[in-house]
Amino acid sequence: MRTQVAIVGGGPAGLLLSHLLHLHGIDSVVLERHSQEYVQHRVRAGVLEQGTADLLREAGVGDRMLREGDVHDGVHLQFDEERLRIPFRELTGRGITVYGQQEVVRDLVERRRRDDGQVLFEVADVGVHDVTTDRPFVRFTHEGVERELRADFVAGCDGFHGVCRDTIPAGTRTVYERVHPFGWLGVLASVAPSSGELIYANHANGFALHSMRSAEVSRFYLQCAPDEPLDEWPDERIWAELRTRLGTPGWTLHDGPITDKTVTAMRSFVAEPLRHGRLFLAGDSAHIVPPTGAKGLNLAVSDVDRLADAVATYHRTGSTTGLDGYSAACLQRVWRVQNFSWWMTSLTHHFGGPDAAFERRLQRAQFDYLRTSTAAATTLAENYVGLPLR
Repeated sequence: MRTQVAIVGGGPAGLLLSHLLHLHGIDSVVLERHSQEYVQHRVRAGVLEQGTADLLREAGVGDRMLREGDVHDGVHLQFDEERLRIPFRELTGRGITVYGQQEVVRDLVERRRRDDGQVLFEVADVGVHDVTTDRPFVRFTHEGVERELRADFVAGCDGFHGVCRDTIPAGTRTVYERVHPFGWLGVLASVAPSSGELIYANHANGFALHSMRSAEVSRFYLQCAPDEPLDEWPDERIWAELRTRLGTPGWTLHDGPITDKTVTAMRSFVAEPLRHGRLFLAGDSAHIVPPTGAKGLNLAVSDVDRLADAVATYHRTGSTTGLDGYSAACLQRVWRVQNFSWWMTSLTHHFGGPDAAFERRLQRAQFDYLRTSTAAATTLAENYVGLPLR
């Protein structure tokens, strides 16, 4: 098989990259190890920055997002029973769109099918080879047949557990990582949201987040141990803890049937560089951020937007400037987002330890500063709605 760009990974990063390349007239083949059904139904992020939503709309894959997505002009922060609204639109002129990652994937898959794009699901035994030559290739098995895909470039969009990052030699790759001492218990419930905007709560019992996926489906998170057994969280305990951590005078949390429960460990991770020869990493294969700032999907979109532009420029003019600067440009944004996600996490979570009481007083001071300082609230707002993509 022959193509211009071989894309390993058929999540939002890989599919969007394939679509953006198609708009530039560049061929690609997407290789995804999971089934199409799995990819389109796994519940992941649901907050799109203004720049991400604008890019999807401009790329012609945002029609359903515009119809069904929920635009938010602010967010709520809460300390114990005191709730503070950060007005995004008023402070920055921009907002966010709540639209599930699985919905973005569904829109992209449908568009790639409509454009006769090549997306191969359920591939196995993927290996990336000869990336430091001008003839890189990917070897894989699909439908029981071993195949070889040659390309001008290989894009590693295969996530944190993918194979592409490990293709870069250990002596060339530098990894920065912080593993947090807590996880998130994620809950999906068939109940209308109890708030029109997200609520980030710092309670004495720990962090809680009220989010949503649609007018009929709510998404909640509770701080817990990273290895928390799910059988210790029956539905009754979950709703009781959510009512406690999110409670404020005069506000009611509506409950309903819980349809999904998962525990996710929290980590910060960056692998540098994002390029090795003709292999380019994008999205979770290169970096992981705590979900507190809702940045994972948006950071992946920023990567592939830049990569698609660099590849298109190369094919159009022969210039390698964009390709050569890809890693450094992406990493500048990655570390800005890591900083913001860490700040949001440290503001809202309990880390425990002997200085826990001191830490909580610092969090209270930061909350009061956000409440009284327009400059502080604006800094939070402009980072949350997202800096310009490029």
